[in-house]
Amino acid sequence: MKQLIFSIFLFFCIFSCKNNHPNPKVNIEKPNIIYILADDLGYGDLSSYGQKRFTTPNIDQLAKEGKIFTRHYAGSTVCAPSRSSLLTGLHTGHTPVRGNKRHDPEGQWPMPNDTFTLAELLKENGYKTGVFGKWGLGYPNSEGDPLKQGFDEFYGYNCQRLAHHYYPRYLWKNNTIDSLPENSGKNKGSYAPNRIHKEAMTFLEKNKDNPFFLYYAAVVPHAELAVPEPYLNKFKGKLGKEKPYKGYDDGPRYREGPFESQKEPHATFAGMITHLDDRIGEIMRKVKELGIEENTIIVFTSDNGPHIEAGSDVNYFNSNGNLRGVKRDLYEGGIRVPMIIKWKDHIKENSKTDHVSAFWDVMPTVADILNIELKTPTDGLSFLPTLFNQKQPQHDYLYWEFHEKGGRVALLKDDWKLIKYDINKTPQKEFELYNLKEDPSEQNDLAAKHPQIVDKLSTLLLNAREESDVFKFKKNIKP
Repeated sequence: MKQLIFSIFLFFCIFSCKNNHPNPKVNIEKPNIIYILADDLGYGDLSSYGQKRFTTPNIDQLAKEGKIFTRHYAGSTVCAPSRSSLLTGLHTGHTPVRGNKRHDPEGQWPMPNDTFTLAELLKENGYKTGVFGKWGLGYPNSEGDPLKQGFDEFYGYNCQRLAHHYYPRYLWKNNTIDSLPENSGKNKGSYAPNRIHKEAMTFLEKNKDNPFFLYYAAVVPHAELAVPEPYLNKFKGKLGKEKPYKGYDDGPRYREGPFESQKEPHATFAGMITHLDDRIGEIMRKVKELGIEENTIIVFTSDNGPHIEAGSDVNYFNSNGNLRGVKRDLYEGGIRVPMIIKWKDHIKENSKTDHVSAFWDVMPTVADILNIELKTPTDGLSFLPTLFNQKQPQHDYLYWEFHEKGGRVALLKDDWKLIKYDINKTPQKEFELYNLKEDPSEQNDLAAKHPQIVDKLSTLLLNAREESDVFKFKKNIKP
């Protein structure tokens, strides 16, 4: 009898330990990783984060099946440096690409050949790697080309400038141009997100029996407002008075960067995010259909805050979720982004955390999941303990720098946020200081009341960065 009781007790102990994951590195196979990065999607653009004008049912379902992060931060406030931070595990004081520096006729400033990326880390550990969507970290065939930065496959836009447009003349398939004659002239025969999604789904199916890293770098809802008519019709006439946007509809630069006109910006914007939400739903269903759900991590996030270009109406949709600022700002609205992570039977469903994390934490988290030691420097901190509801180490601080709009820097330590704008224009300008716990919308500058905190944080800020030969401030950050 005693032996029976002991056996039952032992069974429940083992079962309990398995489900609570006291040691998450035990008996976990190499999980597949699907990292979905929306483009310019604001903190308030999902119904699971408070959006009221439309719903995102598939992404909401992802949240119900996983964990919502309420204090997650992008690598930067614009595309290229944010993605560089994600792939290198380094904040913008250290990552090689710190701004949207263009390369003509196509592409952006490349990541150097010696950059060690998340894709290379995973490839070294037996993963098949693919990026589908927007790249922006090196012009075609440069040392920053995705196929030279750890990815086995690439399909989409190399250049983020050309990714302003949803009916492009061509996309890239690895190092070959995939021409789209159906989009010649002003024709709109092929919606690029559909083509990209199809290629991503093919990669997923092809690699279902191998560990894979699918980096799904969606272009929605970046820049130009455009969506197939069925999605537009879902919201046509239902989202208040439309203010038509007059853009660039003809001429030598048509579909070369400038945004096209849009008569119904509200309906189009809602339709675009609904289109993205449907694609996320298809990915979730496919993972279940392939029988790999329990060993697949799905992450959904955005590369920075919402943009205000091409007729986008941040105020109407409350896209920044009542946070101050938008894309290109280092206030919360420009850098705080939604993040949802699902890992069936490993992460508690319908859970939420206010742990402060950032893009540069992804690489060390992945290394922690795989139980490998990173051999490259990182500014990141694994948030794996947070995924398993365990005691989580905290960042000493987070740091950002931005080289457009006159130069901007910011540092977050505990509840305090230090910000400085117009470095290149007005170097003598004072730092701003906000207490995010008391003032999450950053309305009350407390710098004059707390000069000692400003001095302490500004010293940290100055020491947080290394000089870049390419991305330089014209003046000293501190006068």
